[in-house]
Amino acid sequence: MVKRIFVEKKEGFTVEGDHLIKELNVNLNLNLENVRVINCYEIENMDKETYVLAKENVLSEPNVDSVYEDTRFLDSNFSFRVQLLPGQYDQRADSAEQCIQLISGKERPLVQSSKIYAMDGQLSNEDKLNIKKYMINPVESHEIDFNKKVSLKMVTDEPEFVKHYDGFIAFNEEELTAFKASEGFAMTTGDLEHIRKYFKEEDRDPTITELKAIDTYWSDHCRHTTFLTEITDVTIEENEFSKSLEDALALYYADRKALNREEKPLCLMDLGTIAARKRRQEGLLSDLDISEEINACSIEVKVDVDGVEEDYLIMFKNETHNHPTEIEPFGGAATCLGGAIRDPLSGRAYVYQAMRITGASDPRKSIEETLAGKLPQRTITTGATKGYSSYGNQIGVTTGFVKEYYHDGFLAKRMEVGAVIAATPKAEVIRETPETGDVVLLVGGLTGRDGCGGATGSSKEHTEDSILDCGSEVQKGNAPVERKLQRLFRNETLSKMIRRCNDFGAGGVSVAIGEIADSIDIRLDKVSKKYEGLDGTELAISESQERMAVVVREEDAEAFIKISETENLEAVHVATVTDTGRLRMYFRGQEIFNVKRDFLDTNGVRSKVNINIKPIESEGNFFKKSFEKDLETEVKTIMSSLNVCSQKGMVEHFDSTIGASSVLMPFGGKTYQTPTEGMVAKVPVKGMETTTATIMTHGYH
Repeated sequence: MVKRIFVEKKEGFTVEGDHLIKELNVNLNLNLENVRVINCYEIENMDKETYVLAKENVLSEPNVDSVYEDTRFLDSNFSFRVQLLPGQYDQRADSAEQCIQLISGKERPLVQSSKIYAMDGQLSNEDKLNIKKYMINPVESHEIDFNKKVSLKMVTDEPEFVKHYDGFIAFNEEELTAFKASEGFAMTTGDLEHIRKYFKEEDRDPTITELKAIDTYWSDHCRHTTFLTEITDVTIEENEFSKSLEDALALYYADRKALNREEKPLCLMDLGTIAARKRRQEGLLSDLDISEEINACSIEVKVDVDGVEEDYLIMFKNETHNHPTEIEPFGGAATCLGGAIRDPLSGRAYVYQAMRITGASDPRKSIEETLAGKLPQRTITTGATKGYSSYGNQIGVTTGFVKEYYHDGFLAKRMEVGAVIAATPKAEVIRETPETGDVVLLVGGLTGRDGCGGATGSSKEHTEDSILDCGSEVQKGNAPVERKLQRLFRNETLSKMIRRCNDFGAGGVSVAIGEIADSIDIRLDKVSKKYEGLDGTELAISESQERMAVVVREEDAEAFIKISETENLEAVHVATVTDTGRLRMYFRGQEIFNVKRDFLDTNGVRSKVNINIKPIESEGNFFKKSFEKDLETEVKTIMSSLNVCSQKGMVEHFDSTIGASSVLMPFGGKTYQTPTEGMVAKVPVKGMETTTATIMTHGYH
């Protein structure tokens, strides 16, 4: 039986409602007189005694909350109820379940939360629609009625057995093009032709899982196909900068020759990494940490630990979440930081400092000026600030530098960049090649449908309908679970068991486990789920934000699982390293994916492009900018720019004092009002005060 209660702040404590009435009146030009915010909890699998205990100790605070058990308290002119989409992580509900189980000592109940907004004022039907449009982002939440649910258990269709794309190997080019459009693949028609030839050699049609997983595996997000596009020819049109450009290109060609890379495709990835390769050849990057694991940029340093120098690894990682933050600001920005943390964390390094650089259009513009199919800039900016800061503050990562840039160029697509720095004793990081018989464990969060499509979704072109169609591509991050993983990986005994590790990024099982060894068998039935009913394809491609795939020796698996339990984390044996040269996945006793590693590693068909560098336009040229007015007018113009206004209100959302590692605070000077032009922190040393200052500036932007 489902029980339901409503919790509302008493007069004097209605902070959320007071803030919301000002926001709606200003942004929507309304004249609301009162806004009430009521949290609704529906609970199942709980006895009467526990219910009374939970109502007064978990779900409400008697001193500041009013509690109702029916809807008779709703006497406002206009009210509606909002809940997260099914499958999205609900931190309020999850925390309630855990707290109720702690105080009762009994079985964990099921809890769902929602919010009711009740408003008074003169509102037209159009006003009501605008309020709902402003308050409800269809990517993450939806409106539900006021009826009490009969059951909270998620009901899903039973998964069907393995299905094949019958006739695929006989498709011609026209049929492949139509097939790509109908299935919504991110890969190109050329990639599909490449796949068709492979399966024709295998003399069978592919399964749905195989094509969906390959689409994920080869996505731009997972394989950087845009940066790996081969540049077949470069021409430079004559202009005042052409000589400098030609000299730079000649230097690049010379470096390729010196490094014996002339047979490698010329591409943006090669262009971006060639300088570091050349400096290393010259002996100038001797501290660069080189390994087969590609988790984060890593360097070796000496750290003074109680007067003794020890070898440490310092890891750097930045993550962009432009598309997810554009369509779901809170979740997109939160998982931007979560994703940045997971990379060095998979390298067994402890993340202790974060930086956030963002770009937006003018958030002061009215709602009416919002582009069709997009969220208002103010909604994106404020929501993203809350998402990133919420995740970082909960996980306990110091945010040492925060800066947002405003330009009309960000109107089409927001920029959301998170960067982190991490450290670990080098002796605690073991990197070995997985061997036949090794075990792959999943440790951390659970899998659901909300993780499907992240990699391919961020690799597609988007339209004004994307905000309605891409709900499953942005998850709600679970910061407490990632915090547990941070603590778990600091366990020296456990860390030294790990032979190789991959974080569960946007590719899910198919990528995180699929690329961890050359040959591997995966049992998808063993993957821990948020709810029943997921089929094999969903389990293969669903991202799980806070989860790691680790390779350990078979004899270490049990010990790893037991240590994980000390952090209340579930570790499950889901795969085994083999010597077949194939990636194979099984679900309910059926083989639903069986592809050669050599084929997967082709990453599809390499695109090719010619580059023509045109002259820079004189009008608006940054290099030719000059004062057109008198100095006083120019200074006033600059000082009135949104980009030089104080961002202290935004910065103060982020905790810059966690852990006592920070050397510089975000604001300094005599009165602590001057923005700091960089980020400085000390390397955290286990069990001791921090030591040895390291500097991370924001020069890259």
